[in-house]
Amino acid sequence: MADKKTKADEQETDDEKEREFIPPLDFSSILSPFYMQALIKLGLVEDPLSGKPQENLDLAKRLIDLLDLLKDRTKGNLEPDEEKFLESILLQLKSKYLEKANIINL
Repeated sequence: MADKKTKADEQETDDEKEREFIPPLDFSSILSPFYMQALIKLGLVEDPLSGKPQENLDLAKRLIDLLDLLKDRTKGNLEPDEEKFLESILLQLKSKYLEKANIINL
């Protein structure tokens, strides 16, 4: 005997497909938007709205400074993996900023 899908079953499957992915709630969820915006403003990632790089070094520096501020304000309160993640994205963003601003040549 074959299983027959009802309209309600089909609707539930369609609803599941339409749901947006919601990432887990953790510290990286706070950092990721700043990180992605900094990458966009450094011209390393295309702006999702325009489809082109949108370099703005002043805004990139501000985003990096915000992440630095967050690092200072959360000092001693982060798990080791959270601290390592924050330090690694800051190191990457700062080195790319210095390179883009012609302060250093890598």
